[in-house]
Amino acid sequence: MTTPKFILDLREKIGHDLLWLTGISGIVLDDAERILLVRRADTGLWSLPAGILEPGEHPAVAMLREIHEETGVEAEIERLVSIDVLPPGSYPNGDQVQFLDLTFRCSPLRGEARVNDDESLEVAWFDLTGLPPLPDRQLASIANARSADPLPLYTGRPLAN
Repeated sequence: MTTPKFILDLREKIGHDLLWLTGISGIVLDDAERILLVRRADTGLWSLPAGILEPGEHPAVAMLREIHEETGVEAEIERLVSIDVLPPGSYPNGDQVQFLDLTFRCSPLRGEARVNDDESLEVAWFDLTGLPPLPDRQLASIANARSADPLPLYTGRPLAN
């Protein structure tokens, strides 16, 4: 996965210290209720198309950019389906990171699903009854994306008064 330049610039100043980033994930569902997934080059695992928000970039615009960059599919945003704070983690080089993840439901407009960058090993449409293993938080977001409830899932606890 290519590290954005703004992160490399920050890392020159803060080293491996914890960096708070906004991530974006897309649930792209077609008319047949199939979902678009990518098999990540860094982990070999299947995942929703995802990326990191660039400074000043609108989350919905970034999501559409990431979907196209990773899969070759042009899509449109339908709604926000989840807001999630992931636990802190680290990369093999020692960089510490924690993500706020915004997940969007999207519809494909045009384009053939294909590996479109060096971040993915495979790109494919999956029937919802035959999904590869996915993290529980992604499965919960997929369920909410398919529900009639327009409100996003919020996985944190409410603030104390």
